[in-house]
Amino acid sequence: MSANADAAGLRLDKWLWYARFFKTRALATKAISGGRFRLDGAVMSKPHRRAKPGQVLTFTQGNRIRVVLIAALGTRRGPAADAVLLYDDLAPIVPEADKPRDKPAPIFEDRGAGGGRPTKRQRRETDKLKAGFLEAED
Repeated sequence: MSANADAAGLRLDKWLWYARFFKTRALATKAISGGRFRLDGAVMSKPHRRAKPGQVLTFTQGNRIRVVLIAALGTRRGPAADAVLLYDDLAPIVPEADKPRDKPAPIFEDRGAGGGRPTKRQRRETDKLKAGFLEAED
């Protein structure tokens, strides 16, 4: 892009797609329209807003809050190695121990109605649980 194009900026939905935060531009547009994006602290819901280098973008992605500094605009959606150069990640890295667990412990895993017989591993876990419970009653 030329220096004149850099001054004008790039549509935010395009930039998010170029930077590979979203798989399609339509998904980026839908996410921005949901109103959960902040550009330099201002809430926005219009995907046509212009992204410029030096701005800070805050948004949620999955169960993670992303805070990124727009470093460059880019000219195309290239490989992931090039996409990483478009931004600087400012969000603190959360240690694995502090992250919430997505799945319950396997002992309490629900097979659902008609889920069939428990696996050998599930039977062993159930037996351990019952043995611990019976020892606690004595």
